[in-house]
Amino acid sequence: MSHRSGGIQLLIRRGFKFELRPNGMQIQLMMQFCGCARYVYNRTLSLEKSLYKKDSKHSFKYSEAANRLPGWKKKNPFLKKCHSQVLQQSLKDLDRAYTNFFEKRGNVPKYKKKYRHDSIRFPQGVELDEVKQQIRLPKIGWMGYQKSRDIIGTIKNVTVSRRGEKWDVSIQTEYEVVSSAPNPSEIGIDMGVKRFATLSNGDFVEPLNAFKQEQEKLAKLQRKLARQKKGSRNSRKTKRKIARLHRYIADSRRDFLHKTSTKIAKNHSIICVEDLKVSNMSASARGTKESPGKNVKQKSGLNRSILDQGWYGFFQMLSYKLEQRGGKLIKVDPRNTSRTCPRCGLASAENRKSQATFACIGCGYRSNADEVGAINILRAGRARLACETSGAVRPLSAGTQRNLLQH
Repeated sequence: MSHRSGGIQLLIRRGFKFELRPNGMQIQLMMQFCGCARYVYNRTLSLEKSLYKKDSKHSFKYSEAANRLPGWKKKNPFLKKCHSQVLQQSLKDLDRAYTNFFEKRGNVPKYKKKYRHDSIRFPQGVELDEVKQQIRLPKIGWMGYQKSRDIIGTIKNVTVSRRGEKWDVSIQTEYEVVSSAPNPSEIGIDMGVKRFATLSNGDFVEPLNAFKQEQEKLAKLQRKLARQKKGSRNSRKTKRKIARLHRYIADSRRDFLHKTSTKIAKNHSIICVEDLKVSNMSASARGTKESPGKNVKQKSGLNRSILDQGWYGFFQMLSYKLEQRGGKLIKVDPRNTSRTCPRCGLASAENRKSQATFACIGCGYRSNADEVGAINILRAGRARLACETSGAVRPLSAGTQRNLLQH
């Protein structure tokens, strides 16, 4: 990042995703490539596990794994039909999975399953013709794509992925922009289920609930599939309908998140949100036979609602859209944000006796609970920005209290 007169020069990496329009032969080739990449990934993972059992000091090295590929190609001729970069990128994915595991950012690497998250990546050799709306993939050829916007920047890599019956291409590019002076506005956002997002100025966004809207239709199709003979023509038709419905749900949710995050990022340069651990919040409450969970049905319904909101994706979108505009996303500790009075600073569980209403037992201040949470999130974000401390929940100055409570 460098400074120029009139703004800040930023190096941006951005993804452009489109639906591909391959022919039958190209679909077959892409499926073969996915199978080859999966084979190399799983075989390498199996070998690494056996080496680790023999020597607990053994660690995965990408260079050693890549050196095995020529020998595997000689013994397995089907690997020669796949582009070498696709196989190498599969090993890069395993390398990243091990790194995330050892740095406690992810779980232990698992074997890839057929037809589950099938994807291949090309780091180079891809050609693009935006006028004809065509893209050429190495060893696969030219195919059309459904262009929805212009591609900006230099192509760094291209990922092809399968979702149901459809194939998508994600083109990652790199380019420089000179951001204009950001809007000086600050805002805190409290995420929820009843309200998707509540802002500290009193505005709020209703949730889309993309999955909930189609849940009954999806359940009906799944019951129909359970009654049909496995592997029959009718069961395959029903599976395709289920896949199309899942794709529609995902596309609707992503469209909603993009529109909402763009609107907020355009109007505010400093956005404070809670550092939510969505995986922990949506963990199963079933428990074990020895120690069964409580209120499992209610908790499973809450888990579905949380995952239906797409909070993690929303935060990612906010982050890169703010970065492009010279803004900043600040994550704060969520503890006590919905229990602390923004007027007197008293933190108590008794302040929030209901899900929707906040009523301070100390000074009597009353407001919407989500709005109170958003105000406290903004306050904690200001404290972190100023003092480099996380989650500071402190009484506001009299002037700040008046400014916040006026909105």
